[in-house]
Parts: sequence; C-alpha cells; structure tokens
Amino acid sequence: QVQLVESGGGLVEPGGSLRISCAASGFTFSNYAMSWYRQAPGKERELVAGITKTGATTYGDPVKGRFIVSRDNAKNMVYPQMNSLKAEDTAVYTCKRGLSASVYPDNWGQGTQVTVSS
Repeated sequence: QVQLVESGGGLVEPGGSLRISCAASGFTFSNYAMSWYRQAPGKERELVAGITKTGATTYGDPVKGRFIVSRDNAKNMVYPQMNSLKAEDTAVYTCKRGLSASVYPDNWGQGTQVTVSS
C-alpha cells in the first residue's frame, strides 16, 4: 500500500531554517506529483507546496518566497526547504500524492511537527 512518512520536524527559532522530508513507498514515485500541506491547531489544513513529476513547483501564498520544495526520484523523497521561519509556520506538515488533496484517496499520515518559537 501507499506509504508516506514525514520526518525532520522540530523546534526552530523565528528566522531560522529547517528541511523536512517525505519518504514514499508502495507506488512508482516518479509518476506522481507530490504536495505538502500543514495544519495548525484551530485552523484548516492548507497547501504549502506542490511539485510535478518534472519538478515544476507551486506554493501557498503564506510561504511564497520563503519555502522551496524539491524531489529526489532516485530516493523517493520530497523535501520542503523552509527558510525565514515565522511563528505562524508552526503546524503539523504532511505530504500527499497529487497537486491537490482530493486527487488520490490516500489517507493522511501523522505528519511532522514544526514549531517556530523563541
């Protein structure tokens, strides 16, 4: 079955950087676009970034200019590089196949917690 495992989250001070990872298995990774989402307490889940099969990227408005998403098809991995982090970036970050949450009926994983605080 499709498995997506997020890792790399943690505590970082405002203005800092962090790279988190999504490790994919159970499908041909190179044939799928991938997306990252986040959800903070009391807020709706929102799109962070998407990346196509060929590496074209899109970003949610709150992270544009600060986050960069990339993928390594040889390793079945997708990475958001998160720069200039703000307190409002604090959330659980989760990856999913496709460029929107509804494209594939995969369950949401546990995600990785990113906390931006001094």
